[in-house]
Amino acid sequence: MKKILILLSTVVLFLASCDKDFQEINTNPQQVKSTNPGLLFSNALLGTPSTNWTGESTIIQQFVLPYNQGVTLGYQFNENVDGINGGPWNTFTGSLKNLEHILPDLKGDATRSNFYNLARIWRAYCYMWLVDHYGDVPYAEAGKAALTGTFYPVYEKDEAIYADIEKELKEATAALDAAKDNTSKYDISIASTSTVAQEVTFWKRLGYSLLLRLGMRYSKLDATKAKSIVQAAFTGGVMQSNNDNVYIKYKTSTGAAITGYNNGAASGIRTTSYFYYVAKPLVDTLKFLSDPRLKYIAANYNPFQSTVANVANPDTSMANQFGFPVGYSDATISTSSDYRPPSGGSTGQNYSQVNCNVFGSPQTPQIILTYAQTSLLLAEAAQSGWLTGLTGAKTAKEYYEAGVRASMDSYTILPGTAPIPTSLQDAYLTMPGVAFTAGNELKVINMQYWIECFSNGYEGWCNFRRTGIPALKGNTWNSNLAGGFIRRFGYPLREQSANPTNYTAAVASLGGPDNLTTRIFWDK
Repeated sequence: MKKILILLSTVVLFLASCDKDFQEINTNPQQVKSTNPGLLFSNALLGTPSTNWTGESTIIQQFVLPYNQGVTLGYQFNENVDGINGGPWNTFTGSLKNLEHILPDLKGDATRSNFYNLARIWRAYCYMWLVDHYGDVPYAEAGKAALTGTFYPVYEKDEAIYADIEKELKEATAALDAAKDNTSKYDISIASTSTVAQEVTFWKRLGYSLLLRLGMRYSKLDATKAKSIVQAAFTGGVMQSNNDNVYIKYKTSTGAAITGYNNGAASGIRTTSYFYYVAKPLVDTLKFLSDPRLKYIAANYNPFQSTVANVANPDTSMANQFGFPVGYSDATISTSSDYRPPSGGSTGQNYSQVNCNVFGSPQTPQIILTYAQTSLLLAEAAQSGWLTGLTGAKTAKEYYEAGVRASMDSYTILPGTAPIPTSLQDAYLTMPGVAFTAGNELKVINMQYWIECFSNGYEGWCNFRRTGIPALKGNTWNSNLAGGFIRRFGYPLREQSANPTNYTAAVASLGGPDNLTTRIFWDK
């Protein structure tokens, strides 16, 4: 018994000695205890989801990847595959994770109210992106695992999320104030010499232009609601010129893109070029319209070069551009009436590819929101009579022509381009299929929106679902879409195992199965 007592006392003494300086010993002195929210916000901006060429751009038939080789199986073959579905969802671990982390720190801090509201605007954009892709998604509980221990966020109805996004955009944009904090000190200025007033003006126009985009989403669901939101956005003050364009500009060093800070979406186009082609509907449309933007969009590299990035002067003549037909693979293209056999024993296909010196460049900016898009949406709103009586409102034709010119002028931000002359723009606006003529207004407005959204496939896909313009023919590779089009992305497979209860409830709430043809709320 004595031996046991001695042993127990030894243990007690040992534990007591171990408890001394326990917290200090077990605290990592290198652990980051606070983070500059400006750095997190910059990272949220840089990580903003970009267009997936083989996703949205394929759906609206601007792009084709015709090689069915397992990892490339996807929307060009009407297949519901996780490799594409999961792309937009990654915003949860990217931009939104950063935004959800910094907002509680900024809320209620009067010295950083502008910064707080900029983060709200960008958060609204990111959630709008998610809803537009999937429908119901986690919202109020999303991105809060590290903050509140919420590891299994519930999904909320897409329509309810949109209502809150509308509120957030209105409140946050209206609250921006040039008399308050200088946002540039958080490394989010629009230019190194910009003033607080200039930055506030820029972000206000961004916020209200996003609100305009959101309002137009309701056009076929609830025209009265759409009109109300559009009028609020217009009155608040939307984009006024290409100086207001929102895009991610990648840094350069001595003319070369810095590793990790370039347009990653362009890398595949440059490194495995023979997989990627511009789609026939887009090329045919641009040729029919004699569109001067075609030479910057497409190039003919036949006979195929092993690395098209090394071809300084590819054939960009309009006559020699031919888009890859939709609904064919590399193995079946020879059965198409539009088959163009490759020459010179070339690997790849004898069709136009994305111009690697322009849209395929690693230095090409990622387009988010443009004055051209904004003007074309205003043209449709004006044509619908929604701007009548509002101070400063122009005619639908004026907005339309301003949008077309702005789109052409904006190409100067892309590498390898030169300004499109005004004379060409003037002639273009008189072309059949372009001219703003009675009875043809909505068709030409939304056709130009489709063209403007090349490389911004997300927005082009949303507008196509909303308007049905252009009148594309369904991809008949198989019967998976029943002759129609992809209306939403499927939820990533990991949600079925990581958040199964809430995933199951979300699928039941969709009003249809978790597949590519189930429609989200504004696309009914």
